[in-house]
Amino acid sequence: MTGSPKRVHIDRGMCEAHALCVEIAPEIFDLVDDDVASCNENPPEALWPKALAAVSACPRQAISIVDELPATSPERSVIR
Repeated sequence: MTGSPKRVHIDRGMCEAHALCVEIAPEIFDLVDDDVASCNENPPEALWPKALAAVSACPRQAISIVDELPATSPERSVIR
């Protein structure tokens, strides 16, 4: 994605391990030991369409794309 830096975010408290994200983009998402999705927060440019498809497919809306802000920033902007 061009423009301001973005990253993929999973709300681990919302994730119920339906694994649709893993089916759509196994290069980005995986299920970890506690049956919650994990992800590469900064996938290569070519994989962003799959990341966006996973955001749309998540039945719990646990995946989002957020603005990458400095670590000192109190909050991040969510771009669903």
